[in-house]
Amino acid sequence: MIRPAEPADLPEIHRMIRELAEYEKEPESAVATQEDLHAALFGPDPRVFSHIAEEPGPDGEPVPVGFSVWFLNFSTWTGKHGVYLEDLYVRPRARGGGHGFALLRALAGICAERGYTRLEWSVLDWNEPAIRFYEALGSRPMSDWTVRRLDGEALAVLGSRTP
Repeated sequence: MIRPAEPADLPEIHRMIRELAEYEKEPESAVATQEDLHAALFGPDPRVFSHIAEEPGPDGEPVPVGFSVWFLNFSTWTGKHGVYLEDLYVRPRARGGGHGFALLRALAGICAERGYTRLEWSVLDWNEPAIRFYEALGSRPMSDWTVRRLDGEALAVLGSRTP
């Protein structure tokens, strides 16, 4: 049901990223190309990883129904790496079939196997079905923390400033 992504999965991963962007009400923000994804996931020194959730199709062949994209983070407090889950998506027709659980279990297994101390992700505050799902797994909100982002022109301006 869950396996590491392969280069042949890129068209389907790209489609699911677009579907996720639609669901999250930001389709115009999903500008990554298949070439961008190939370089990140399968280039000479990949820093981003992906898993595919599959189920049997009408002909019995596996059909992708979900994916995760993740990368390593680091905690200076524990001195250990962790996993940051950038995206988790299961197509609507396959939701409730255990694919999201299986994708998260695979990542938790990677953490346990490698001695990583955290599996973290963000969820939109209006996405109640996802929040309920994550809470049922035992995750907890980091209520004292607020995500900050620097991008676009603000990032360019700060990056070009001289000390």
